[in-house]
Amino acid sequence: MKTSIVPYLVKRFLRFDSEQPFIFLSALLAFLGITLGVMVLIIAMALMNGFDNEFRKKLTIMNYPLTVIPKFYGSVNENLLLELESKFPDLKFSPYVQSSVMARSGSKLEGGYIFGVDFKSEANVNSVLKEAIKENSFDKFDILIGKSLKEELSLEIDEKLMYIFTHVEPGGMSVTPKIKRFNVSAVFDSGLSAYDKAYSYTTLASLQAIMNLPNNQYSGIHIFSANPHEDILRIKEHLPRSVSIKGWWEENVNFFAALELEKVSLFIVLMLIILIAAINIISSLLMTVMNRRSEIALLLSLGATSAEVKKVFLYLGIVIGVSGIMAGIVLGMSGLWVLSTFDIVNLPKDVYPTSTLPLDLSLKDFFSIVIGAFVIVVLSSFYPAKKASEVDILTVLRNE
Repeated sequence: MKTSIVPYLVKRFLRFDSEQPFIFLSALLAFLGITLGVMVLIIAMALMNGFDNEFRKKLTIMNYPLTVIPKFYGSVNENLLLELESKFPDLKFSPYVQSSVMARSGSKLEGGYIFGVDFKSEANVNSVLKEAIKENSFDKFDILIGKSLKEELSLEIDEKLMYIFTHVEPGGMSVTPKIKRFNVSAVFDSGLSAYDKAYSYTTLASLQAIMNLPNNQYSGIHIFSANPHEDILRIKEHLPRSVSIKGWWEENVNFFAALELEKVSLFIVLMLIILIAAINIISSLLMTVMNRRSEIALLLSLGATSAEVKKVFLYLGIVIGVSGIMAGIVLGMSGLWVLSTFDIVNLPKDVYPTSTLPLDLSLKDFFSIVIGAFVIVVLSSFYPAKKASEVDILTVLRNE
């Protein structure tokens, strides 16, 4: 009897009791609440990870994995470029010249940056530009602009676009900004509207001529690296003190910190759904204890131990909770499959880096959800189980 009493009673107490339907209903609500909580958590965490990865991918490209910048005027030059290329043949380098500009078309103005680059080298470090350039050849004062800027200023290919440079030059008794018209040769689309509107690219010789720079002097060097966090350390060792190097993440620390905080906050808030469902487990088990006091007292008088009675109600709560967790996992994974397979939700591409829902559920998040839900279920089952094991045999049997 002692070896079979626990599973037998668990099965018996799980059955629907027509005399006490509210006990079963409370257990069912607990099951559904935990299922819903786990399902929503799985989908929400997959979405957060997906957006995080998409933003990282796009920002890595447009901010470049690594960038060498000067501390002093003229410290980034052709000699430094050749030295880096010889010491790090596994990396790809692209020198650039940069200037702040205002793009003007008619009465419309847009601020941003213009980069003078060698398009062959730049295509090796920026896949977005590589796709946009394709077989195009860029002559002097040709310009590559972003899709958002093209739409904002209503431009067409081979149309002229005026740039007003923030660098000024003396003219008589005053200073005047430099103005140059460029020919729009191609358009790139990074998926990030802010970069498509702010960044423009022309030939290295064009911008060097406008800014009166020698052809062997640069504003910086873009570097492509598959492992920028590791490569930044080894490159630093070979750089002169007159230059510095920065990684793409250094300009986006606050952005990704905010994403991580939002992810943690969402996890905590959605975990409250499971906590609320666990309250139904507590109420269901307490009602079961109150309505089964005579049976519990009788079992104890016949030789059942308090530990066995505690196990019955502990297992009862765990069965309800674990069943809900398993059902939530099945529904959550099914939801992820449906969302990734069928084009149900379309996102505005001018706001998000992708037009479809990005989904990526990490093992860390999955196990955090499952373990967190299981811990809540066990804790919520412990108190009713403890109360059941403390039933006073004499008092219950005397009154009932």
